[in-house]
Amino acid sequence: MDSFLSTFGSDYLNGLIETFISPRKRLFLGYVALALVIGLVWLRWQGKTLKVALTSMLSRDIWLSASARADYAIVLINRALFLLASPLLLGQLAVATWLYFQLFDHYGLPPAAGALLPDWVVVTGFTLWFFLLDDFARYYLHRLLHRWPVLWAFHKMHHSARVLTPLTVLRTHPVEGLLFSLRSVVVQGLSIGLFKFFFASQVDLYTVLGVSVIVFTFNVAGSNLRHSHVPIHYWPWLERILISPAQHQIHHSTDVRHFDTNFGAVLAVWDWLGGSLHRSEPGKPLRFGIRQRVEPDEQTLAMLYLQPFNEAVMIVARPLRRCWKGLRYR
Repeated sequence: MDSFLSTFGSDYLNGLIETFISPRKRLFLGYVALALVIGLVWLRWQGKTLKVALTSMLSRDIWLSASARADYAIVLINRALFLLASPLLLGQLAVATWLYFQLFDHYGLPPAAGALLPDWVVVTGFTLWFFLLDDFARYYLHRLLHRWPVLWAFHKMHHSARVLTPLTVLRTHPVEGLLFSLRSVVVQGLSIGLFKFFFASQVDLYTVLGVSVIVFTFNVAGSNLRHSHVPIHYWPWLERILISPAQHQIHHSTDVRHFDTNFGAVLAVWDWLGGSLHRSEPGKPLRFGIRQRVEPDEQTLAMLYLQPFNEAVMIVARPLRRCWKGLRYR
């Protein structure tokens, strides 16, 4: 028991530290610092003085609010929960191996197509394929989290944030976290398995500091400002292609006009094609959360973690009760 606690404590602490020191993580302190610089430059460009810009970005009303304090607690709790659950999760290698042998059983030896292409073509193709599939999968699962009432019951934890900080990206219910972990495993496993079958040892990603060059660019360009109060917007035509920080902030708005819009992570194209795109509205203030009215206990951990289970059970039980009543009175 002592050995387990010691190992668990060490893994927990190392994983928590890695969240902020690994370039593979979105909350890498380098990315956060760059986001701060980009935010300051944007606010100065909008006519704010440096003092006002710094004050607005580092406001105690944001970083010490009940909502932000809940974010901090959720990060600590979820790290422990996912560490305990990780041995039960299917690995990407298992999915990749399964797909490889499925293709092998149906088509025999891998085709020689890969040998006809230079390595840089294969690496470029894999980098683009992986990014597009991963980004679409994020968009599609996010859309389901809003459209399916049972899933929305859990996703509401993320949208209950009244203020946005970079740590809000980790404000997720463990059930939602499990779904996104499975999504990641499936996307990575399918991509690796498919490309390994066709191109064998040529498969690789273009990386910077161990992360895909596309994801690295996204993070360096201020991805953490999506969960902030700095409403950086792009040109209207570009917001049909890329999700701006202001567009994601609209996604968190309590305004009913903004509900179920801008599900995309990086690309806005999926929302454009899916009819859920909402371009930014420069100069219009936003309020964040699920509803306009603030409930006194909405940021308590008991409410955030347990209420979704209660709602999900009620949603599932409702049609079952109707079905049971129908059978009783036949």
